[in-house]
Amino acid sequence: MTDNRTLLIVDDCTEDRKVYRRYLLKDPDFNYEIVEADSAETGLTLWQQMQFDVVLLDFCLPEMSGFEFFQLLASKGFNNRPCVIMLTGHGDEGLAVQAMKLGVHDYLVKNNLKSDVLQLAVRNAIKQSHLQAQLNKTLEQQRLIATTALNIRKSLDLDQILYTAVVEVQRLLRCGVAVYQFSDDFCADNITQLMASSTLPRAQLFGNCHQVENEGEYHWQCEGLINNIYATGLKHPQSLVQECYKEGNLVIPINLSHESKLWGLLVAHHNSDERLWQPDEVEILRELALQLAIAIQQAQQLQETQASLVKEKQLSRFKSQFLGTVSHEYRTPLASILAAASTLHKYGDKLEVPKQQRFLEIIEQKARQMSKLVDDMLLVNQIELDRTKFKSAPLDLMHFFSDLMEQQRLVVGDSHELIFKVTGSSESFWGDKVLLRQLFTNLISNAIKYSPDGGNIEFHLINKETEIILHVKDEGVGISSKELDKLFQPITCTSNIDTIPGAGLGLVIAKACVELHGGTITFDSHPNQGTVVTVHLPKSRN
Repeated sequence: MTDNRTLLIVDDCTEDRKVYRRYLLKDPDFNYEIVEADSAETGLTLWQQMQFDVVLLDFCLPEMSGFEFFQLLASKGFNNRPCVIMLTGHGDEGLAVQAMKLGVHDYLVKNNLKSDVLQLAVRNAIKQSHLQAQLNKTLEQQRLIATTALNIRKSLDLDQILYTAVVEVQRLLRCGVAVYQFSDDFCADNITQLMASSTLPRAQLFGNCHQVENEGEYHWQCEGLINNIYATGLKHPQSLVQECYKEGNLVIPINLSHESKLWGLLVAHHNSDERLWQPDEVEILRELALQLAIAIQQAQQLQETQASLVKEKQLSRFKSQFLGTVSHEYRTPLASILAAASTLHKYGDKLEVPKQQRFLEIIEQKARQMSKLVDDMLLVNQIELDRTKFKSAPLDLMHFFSDLMEQQRLVVGDSHELIFKVTGSSESFWGDKVLLRQLFTNLISNAIKYSPDGGNIEFHLINKETEIILHVKDEGVGISSKELDKLFQPITCTSNIDTIPGAGLGLVIAKACVELHGGTITFDSHPNQGTVVTVHLPKSRN
């Protein structure tokens, strides 16, 4: 099979043009479409109007030299760099060297010209021109990719990166573009379903999808399998997901190197079904998807670093505040212990036995208070450093909490009444006994502590099919609604309980115990009306 090529002959000699035509039409490798020009002006006009693979150029034209003609062809006013073979009636080595320096492909002498020589020269010129065109195209493609990638990676803000990506890819490929960011619970099976003509219903794909204000057509936030959509050049990007695997669209996965799962998709869409994707366009989109993945990863790393810095500052602030609070909380029981011990040391033999016993009880009580404070400090430190371990085991919660309630009744004063209620059977529960004891102790202790005038303290264990619910209700000082959000911050005391001693660690520990079980904790409270704490715990943590 022969290739078809177009060739322009610019020569004022009719006989020479006939010879070139005859020689080239005998070439077994190429079929030539040959166009002739008998003047430089006609040749320049034809060059502008048509695309030629090779130009056979006479060195001596009436209007100008072949060098001048070649320089006009190569100037900025014309479409592409010509592949020129120059011919002359007189062999001149100096002219040949000059021609090669200008960029002429070959230099042939007419007097010695034979058909095989001309055919070989033209074939070589075509091959070199083709290779040069490929090289130029590759270099231009790399330049465009580099420029686009640089624009995408200028920012470390994820929204800006994705916005820039869709705009830049649309500008580069002249098509509709969308970036789909999958939600955290998206898995490979969802991709399979998407590819199978979108068997997933749209409600499951998008959930609640709405356009973000001030972002024009570029950004939608969703709450389904797809978290966010960044798009441009598309009237309805939501519908594109269900059609993104059709033949007319380019769909490139966005995989982050530090994650094992798919982050999202880069989709390019032709608004016209007649246009086909070229291999170089596919390669460009693949490379830009890779660059986009790098930019996304850098943005995530920045966010993680910033979050770590914020956490470090919070931890430093917490430690400083913590030390001050703990020092204060330590001084009070320590002062009581020292006073009681000093009294016993100086006057023990003069005190009656009941008074001696009372001083010993004070020492024991305050020592236990200090011991609990140390235990709370160590546990909070483990929580802050994410070192708390969860050890799950089957538990009979009714007996477990019943025993804990009896222990509390032994130490609680006469002004408080502890009530234990059970609804349903709490069998088949798996949890961490140590963490649950911490949770119970802190919630009951808080209920007692913040009910200084006494009253009922109710602990209600409710069994459901897949979870258990704990209600702890007191009749104490309560908390205002504006201060509820601060409860789980370390070293926090609300405005109406600042006279009640405590380091403010109990609820921090309680919340951590709940979350390690995969549960939730909420408060319902009003000043001077008491507080209800509700804890939901799954029967087994996944």
